[in-house]
Amino acid sequence: MNNWFYVIYAVLLAGLSIVTGEIVTFVMLGFILLTLQNIHSTLKKILNANSKEFKS
Repeated sequence: MNNWFYVIYAVLLAGLSIVTGEIVTFVMLGFILLTLQNIHSTLKKILNANSKEFKS
């Protein structure tokens, strides 16, 4: 997915958290989502490196 989709998703969650009063939950979910995105991108880099190595 593109980064703009994540921005829209974050804005919607922020609006919902302000309405419901769950600001701390929004912040914690943000940290979790950022961590999962970093893990995903790292695993993709490892996969690409390994696939290039085996093709050689």
